[in-house]
Amino acid sequence: MLKEGMNGFCMALADSVPGVSGGTVAFIMGFYDQFIGSIHDLAFGKMKEKKSALMYLAKLGVGWIIGMGIAVVVLSALFERNIYIVSSLFIGFVGGAIPLIVKAEILQEDTSMAMRPKKEEKNSLRDVGKGFLFCLFGIAVVIGITWANSKGGSAAMDLGQFSIQTAIRLFFIGMAAISAMFLPGISGSTLLLIFGAYMPVITAIKGVLSLEVSYLPCLVFFGCGVLTGAATVVKAIKVCLERFRTQTVYMILGMMIGSFYAIIMGPTTLEIPQDALSLGNFHIISAVMGVALVLGMQIIKERSAIKTDKE
Repeated sequence: MLKEGMNGFCMALADSVPGVSGGTVAFIMGFYDQFIGSIHDLAFGKMKEKKSALMYLAKLGVGWIIGMGIAVVVLSALFERNIYIVSSLFIGFVGGAIPLIVKAEILQEDTSMAMRPKKEEKNSLRDVGKGFLFCLFGIAVVIGITWANSKGGSAAMDLGQFSIQTAIRLFFIGMAAISAMFLPGISGSTLLLIFGAYMPVITAIKGVLSLEVSYLPCLVFFGCGVLTGAATVVKAIKVCLERFRTQTVYMILGMMIGSFYAIIMGPTTLEIPQDALSLGNFHIISAVMGVALVLGMQIIKERSAIKTDKE
């Protein structure tokens, strides 16, 4: 229970900030396959599989809820007042996670290579020719959405004022955000940032926690989108990772690279837009801290693996 709760807590901290997704944390800490498999079994498995998956996800969920609650209360103020420090931290998160994901993927390929048929050996991360275009596509998707959002002026969304148009938009944003959470790449919060919904959603959640019910209707639509996305996309993600792993991993890496642009433009999505992140307002110490936190997760994973082997 404690282990799963701590895993969920770490996922929530990642999901709450535009940078590394909860899926990235699960990937780095070594429980990603169990996480995706449990969600898949809960939606499509037999009754015995559903019960087992529900127990695991409930333990993970307790830690996630606690972590998200703490993160929302802290980040809503921190993101507004120290945007460049936080954005620099996000840059460090992503920069530290990319090489770890590449390393983990290569190690996984090396471990399983002996079990693969000869004709399947080319389906690895080393097959740059097969994955390069997908990497470029991932980069283009994130940059394109970020650019389009900056032209659309969506940052002024007020979730305290309910409207059908806003509710429908939040539904689809919720679907997209939860899809990103399942992928070890771009985070759901980064997508919220791209769509200009990060601060509105954070503010709304904090408002509901403070018993401000005016935010509740919009959050209900957002939550329905999250649940719908979780039920519909996990199957596709599982199939893509199993059958088209090279293309999928390269696209994930491309989306992570593209998220640098989204984070740099993050200050422009605030209710009172500020200048984009630049060398002049970049905080190197915060970026180093971001890298250190990701490396810390990797160390925890390796020590846990050594402990498990000894047992």
